[in-house]
Amino acid sequence: MKLDRDFLECALEVAQRAADAARAVILPHWRARDFEVVTKADLTPVTIADREAEAAIKRVLRAAFPDHAYFGEEEGREGEGDFLWLIDPIDGTKAFVRGYPMFSTQIALMHRGELVLGVSDAPVYGERAWALRGGGAFLRVGDDEARHLQVSAAQAFDAQAAISTGNLKSLAANASRWQAYGDLVRRVGRIRGYGDFLHYHLLARGAMDLVIESDLNILDIAPLVLIVREAGGVFTDLDGQAIGLESRSALAGTPALHAQALAAFNPD
Repeated sequence: MKLDRDFLECALEVAQRAADAARAVILPHWRARDFEVVTKADLTPVTIADREAEAAIKRVLRAAFPDHAYFGEEEGREGEGDFLWLIDPIDGTKAFVRGYPMFSTQIALMHRGELVLGVSDAPVYGERAWALRGGGAFLRVGDDEARHLQVSAAQAFDAQAAISTGNLKSLAANASRWQAYGDLVRRVGRIRGYGDFLHYHLLARGAMDLVIESDLNILDIAPLVLIVREAGGVFTDLDGQAIGLESRSALAGTPALHAQALAAFNPD
């Protein structure tokens, strides 16, 4: 299968339909609060909404791309090949279970290890962001027209800068990096902890300037990586390495703030 613009546009349309299918599953469970919460072996929660949404996503994707490989949060990895779909049906299940709306459906496509397509859908917010490699990043809220995303022009950690964090427990366990984080906090005008999809959407549309997370996996962030990059931002792990299947941290921001934060976290 040839990786060209026509293929990517087709794959994006399919991924959008898959996100629609997941939303149709998730929202009724969200409104009814009718689900049992089960704790998985890794001590994270899962519900019927997670499992049904992942199945719905895969039905749509597989109908169009039966020969592709799939890596889902609930069912793991299936198949091999150049094309790998990354699926987190409810990224933020803890939020979903607790009854607050900071959760989303994350769908991305990798080709030979490179992210080429991403869709991030927040059903309660009625907000969806997406991107194609080399095609820019876009956001649609409700029934509004989609708009092009662009990160802010922030150049320095000053009174105008805003950073958001999530999953900082492992960062706190590293004394030098925790001190570096504290130094950044003292310099910026605003510190938030929006978490999950939300701070990346805000970053991509210029409302946030840097995002720091130290404990996550690729399924949490795959489409968001491409969305931020296509909006003009930089997205690596905390060591400055490219995001891949083994990534466990995230540092995303405007080019200037990302570079300064990366130097602060890696002084040597």
